[in-house]
Amino acid sequence: MKALMIQGTASGVGKSVLVAGLCRLLARNGVRVAPFKPQNMSNNAAVTVDGGEIGRAQALQAFACGIEATVDMNPVLLKPEADCTSQLIVRGRVVGKLESARFREDRQQWLEIVQISFDRLCSQYDVVLVEGAGSPAEPNLRAGDIANMGFAEAADIPVWLVGDIDCGGVFASLTGTLAILSASERQRVQALVINRFRGYLSLLDDGLQWLEQQTGKPVAGVIPWLPLELPEEDAPYRLGKQPGKAAASLHIAVITCPRMSNCDDFDPLASEPAISLRFIHRSDQMQPADLVILPGSKHVAADLAWLRAEGFDKALEHHLRYGGRILGICGGMQMLGQAIIDDTGVEGGGRIAGLNWLDITTQMLPEKTLKRIDATAAWPAAVPVHGYEIHYGDDHPDPALFPFSHRSADGQILGTYLHGLFASGAFRAAWLAEMGVTTGTGEDHAHRIMASLDLLADTLEQHIAPDLLAPLLASRMRRDECANKAAMDTTNHSHSSLRHE
Repeated sequence: MKALMIQGTASGVGKSVLVAGLCRLLARNGVRVAPFKPQNMSNNAAVTVDGGEIGRAQALQAFACGIEATVDMNPVLLKPEADCTSQLIVRGRVVGKLESARFREDRQQWLEIVQISFDRLCSQYDVVLVEGAGSPAEPNLRAGDIANMGFAEAADIPVWLVGDIDCGGVFASLTGTLAILSASERQRVQALVINRFRGYLSLLDDGLQWLEQQTGKPVAGVIPWLPLELPEEDAPYRLGKQPGKAAASLHIAVITCPRMSNCDDFDPLASEPAISLRFIHRSDQMQPADLVILPGSKHVAADLAWLRAEGFDKALEHHLRYGGRILGICGGMQMLGQAIIDDTGVEGGGRIAGLNWLDITTQMLPEKTLKRIDATAAWPAAVPVHGYEIHYGDDHPDPALFPFSHRSADGQILGTYLHGLFASGAFRAAWLAEMGVTTGTGEDHAHRIMASLDLLADTLEQHIAPDLLAPLLASRMRRDECANKAAMDTTNHSHSSLRHE
C-alpha cells in the first residue's frame, strides 16, 4: 500500500491525531512515511524547512515521522479572516483571498497542484498517509471536492472512515456517511475506525457486529480515549478547558479573540504543574490572573475592535493598575502598541490606534514574514530558544530583550513575534523564574509530544487489526527487497564484466 487516506464523519473526530499516530507507528518500524493533507482550513500554521507555511497538524505529523515539514505536505491552506473570507495559501505562499461564495468554483483549479505535491511525496517515501478535511458526506460540497473523496478518487487510494464514539451517535454517523457516498466512493472505503472509546470493549461487541453487517465493512479497530498532550488544530475545542490547579503559583488568562491563531503556543505553559492556565472570552472572566496573554491573531484590526467592544481594554487597564502583567504574542503585541498602519491594505487599509502600552508602531508590509528561529536568548538568561515567526508588519526589536521584542518602562508588559518560544525547556524555566516561579520542569515540550505520540502508536498497534496494518508495514520490506535486488544486479553485472574481460 503506497498511500492511505483517513477521512472522518465530522470535524474533530480525531483524523489529525490518528494520522500522527500511524505516522509514528510506521516510522518506528523503519517505514519511510510522510503526511499529506490536500486542503486544510486553520489559523494555526507552522513554518516549513523550505520557507512556507502549512497547517499545524501536518507539522505535528511530520514530527511523528521524524522528518522536516515541507509545503508539499499541505499544498492548500485556508486561513479564515472573517465569516465569509479566508486568506488563500498555495504551496506555502499567500496568493490572495477566497470568498465563500466562490469556494466551489475556485477550488477546482487546485487539484493539479495538490496532485503534483502528492506525487512528489510518493516518489520520496514508502507510504504517504493522507488526512481528509471535515466530512466527505456534505452534498453541497461534493462537486469539485479536493479534500476528501474527490482527492481519493483522483489519486486512487483506499480510505479508512473514522467516527468519534465520545461524541455519541457513532453508528449513525458511520452508516449515514456511507449512505451519502456514491457507489465507487463506498467501495473505496476499506475499513471503519471507532475513536475515543471509554469503558469495557465487550459492551460494544453487539454494536460492532451490527455495524459490519449493516455496512459490509470491517471495523479496523476501536481506539480507546487517551490522555494525550498534543497540539490541537482549532481553538474552539480549547474553550472548555479550564484546568483547576489549587496549588498553582502563577495564574495565566489567555484572551481567545475570534481570530486567534497558533493557540498551541500555550501548551507548554499549561503542562507546568505550577501554572493554572485558562482560555477566556469575556472580560469578567479575567481574574484571578497574574499574567494576561494576548495571543496571535489572523486579523489584528478586527480582533482589536472586538477587544474594545467586549471591555477588555478597561479590564486590562485595571489589571495593570494592580500590578498585573501582560504578554502580547505577534498580533497581540501589535495591539499593545501605539498604532497599526495598513497602507498596503493587508487587513483592509487605514490607521488604527493601539492600546498604547508599548512603544511600537506597526507598519503592515505586503510580504508576510516566515522564518524559523534557533538561537540563544539574550533575556532573561543566555539559554537556547527556538520557534518561528509568521506575521505581517515590520519589527524593530530591542536585541537585549531577545526573544522578546519590546517591554514597557515599568516591566509589566512584554511583546514578542516568536511563536513556540515556551516549548524550549531551558528558556521556559528561565522565564518562569523571572516571573517568580522556581519550580519549572525545564523539559522541552517536544519530549512530551513525542511521549504522547509513542503512547498513541503503541495503542494503534494494539487495537488496529493486524491484517489492515500489514500492507502499510510491508512497504519497508518491499523497499529492502528492491534495494537487495538492485545490489545483486550490480554485483552480477560487475562479475559478468570481469568474465568478459
